[in-house]
Amino acid sequence: MNVDGADEAGWDVDPEDETQALVEAVGRQLKLWREAAGLRPAEFGAALGYGENLIYKIERGARIPRPEFLDKADEVLGAGGKIAAMKKDVEQATYPKKVRDLAKLEAKAVELGAYSNHNLHGLLQTKEYAQALIQTWRPAYSQDEVERMVAARMARRCIFERSPAPSLTFVQEEVTLRRPVGGRMVLRRQLERLLEVGQLRNVEIQVMPTDCDDHAGMGGRIQVLKFGDGSAVGRDEGQVTSRPLSDPREIRVLELRYGIIRAQALTPRESLAFIEKALGET
Repeated sequence: MNVDGADEAGWDVDPEDETQALVEAVGRQLKLWREAAGLRPAEFGAALGYGENLIYKIERGARIPRPEFLDKADEVLGAGGKIAAMKKDVEQATYPKKVRDLAKLEAKAVELGAYSNHNLHGLLQTKEYAQALIQTWRPAYSQDEVERMVAARMARRCIFERSPAPSLTFVQEEVTLRRPVGGRMVLRRQLERLLEVGQLRNVEIQVMPTDCDDHAGMGGRIQVLKFGDGSAVGRDEGQVTSRPLSDPREIRVLELRYGIIRAQALTPRESLAFIEKALGET
């Protein structure tokens, strides 16, 4: 059992987050179920294996309950699946707002093009790679924050399962295939994932060799998302602002640069062969 006050079964809530009202509503429902069962917070927490302090936090909407907490609560309170069903309601609230905003754009995009120079693009990452990568960031994140960011990144991979499938193109610097983030075995599984995703008909992965002397991507990462209504948004690491860019003139510049980068990189077929070779050498 966790000691009193331990909060492993939830995540902190940003009081300015738009999902705050939803988290508070879930907390109220949990409290109503607990009271109907005739359990005090301490008794309820003991039955679940958590401290009384955590129960108070979740019920007042100060903590986002983890899925396993809701499953246990459903069982203890005999809710017949009604509490466990709230997992879908709180799932989005567990992800940082900027990630939710990005996921919304990706969910609407009919085309996505991305050039990455330091790390593999988030949509291409395995869970192990993402966790190891985020743990390298400084200042260091808490384990709780790392778990939230990894979960959010993995949830975004549903873009590969969408129907109709969007067109997805990625250009990766060679170094991103060589750097053993998380160790050799993590890198091996990551390269295997790239080969798997690269076989999808709507996905093209290209590698930019390090020895390419004419390189239009020296300014940094690029991403462009296009939507069914003809609009688009983009990001350019070289821009002063990190906000999404939507001005048609700026989008045209990003598209031009990205098009040149793709032309300078290895072809998709050559790139898959390159990744297979890198896997064999890892």
